[in-house]
Amino acid sequence: MANRLYNKQVSAKGYKRGGGVTGDKKPGIIRRTIGKIRKKIVPTFGEQFSKAKKEGKKTFTSTRDDTKKGKLEYSTKTAAEVKAAKKRMSDRERARVGDTSKQLSEKGAAFKLARKMGKKEFTHKGKKYSTLLKGEKPNKIMPELSGKTSKKIKKFVGA
Repeated sequence: MANRLYNKQVSAKGYKRGGGVTGDKKPGIIRRTIGKIRKKIVPTFGEQFSKAKKEGKKTFTSTRDDTKKGKLEYSTKTAAEVKAAKKRMSDRERARVGDTSKQLSEKGAAFKLARKMGKKEFTHKGKKYSTLLKGEKPNKIMPELSGKTSKKIKKFVGA
């Protein structure tokens, strides 16, 4: 049997948790009027946000912050919208905005360039580094041998 305290099922008597049979009760005329006046005089941050978003503004100043009193600019983008916009941005656009999360470091860029050029090592800030990846082994070049012994050695090694 389901726990009636925490779900929306109606019990045998018809009551839901925390309320009567009728459901949500709307505020009376006095509370409604007070609510409208409060929204005009001191709107909540959420109300200001939704109003600015509805009007198509990119930013708005909040009057709810006690210390700054409307001096701070807030964006009308939600966190989900910002995340989606970041996904669409290219690396160059991210760099222009100042986001370095997907950018290569100077050493990483030098490594990538040297590896692309086929070099075995590269220099960065006066130090030499290898272009081998972690766990990658360098190609060992077999010295050229002549005669019958070289054929036997090559056959044995598998070259």
